[in-house]
Amino acid sequence: MLVLRCSACKTKLWRYDKIGSGKVLRCHKSRIDRFYRAREKDGKICCTCGRIIGIDMGSYYKMINRAFTYRGTKRNA
Repeated sequence: MLVLRCSACKTKLWRYDKIGSGKVLRCHKSRIDRFYRAREKDGKICCTCGRIIGIDMGSYYKMINRAFTYRGTKRNA
């Protein structure tokens, strides 16, 4: 599980089950385990500080590369 945080204010956004060893380019909504402080606004996912983290693409969020950081372990399938 990975914990994603805002790169600006370091607030926890959500806990995500990452499968594979690649970069976090997309976060599938079905794999998000728990939301902490992220909110959706006008088709974009934002931190409480106002920074845009990703764009809602239907079944997943297209992540903005330098808007977030993460820690944890990825699951290799």
